[in-house]
Amino acid sequence: MDRRRFFTAAAATTAAASLPLLAAEPAFADSTDAQTKKLTRLMLDALSRELDDHATARVVQPHLQDVGFNWHPPVTAVANIDYIVAYAFGNRAPAGGGDPAKVLYEPGPVNEALADTIAAVRKQKTAPVFAQWEIARFLKSKYSMTQVISIEPVIAPDGTITYLSTDGVAAQVVAQRGTGGTAGVVGFRDHVKRCVQTTRDRGMTAFAPAGFDMPGTYDLQSGQPWTRRRDLYLLHDMYAQMAVLRGKMIAEAYPNG
Repeated sequence: MDRRRFFTAAAATTAAASLPLLAAEPAFADSTDAQTKKLTRLMLDALSRELDDHATARVVQPHLQDVGFNWHPPVTAVANIDYIVAYAFGNRAPAGGGDPAKVLYEPGPVNEALADTIAAVRKQKTAPVFAQWEIARFLKSKYSMTQVISIEPVIAPDGTITYLSTDGVAAQVVAQRGTGGTAGVVGFRDHVKRCVQTTRDRGMTAFAPAGFDMPGTYDLQSGQPWTRRRDLYLLHDMYAQMAVLRGKMIAEAYPNG
């Protein structure tokens, strides 16, 4: 991307304002915020010229904007939540050593902070919690919380541990509870938007609980390298969002393969 072209477009806001917006855009682009609309116009203008293809730019631009520039999930009041789904973020190597393929990692401080957030939500409404095991451990040990269903990793007969992905956790929640009601999703600040999307992709009605700041401090000792630094994690999350989007768009374009 030629940066000079982009910033030339930024200066030419009057000309860019005449460009139409894509009719079917992600929810982020529906914002009435003037700066968001301006960004939409500038991105569409720059991408149209860079690709020399306005029609394709109109299809691609809203997805780039949603994935790269929207990090806030849709929210709902706690009163509307019927159950909580909580996704872990990072962990730490086993404290006692041993084969990490067969010894559970330590939950770590980020997942303790996520448990603290759930406890705060539960003060407003006692709803059952489906929590990835790293969080569930703190809910039980630190808060003695009831109505907590721990989503555990898969352990093979030989003891080998397979940790669940975000989608794997959502699939387990559906298998154990179904899709009825409204899920209040708790996740790390930079992860929670994708957590809500993944929960919805599994058929659940899902929102983050309004009025709660999600934990956002990275753990430099995390056992997952991509969760140690914000710049690395954002790239990881955008990659994951794009991978899901790619699959959906290919399936929609060619449902019969």
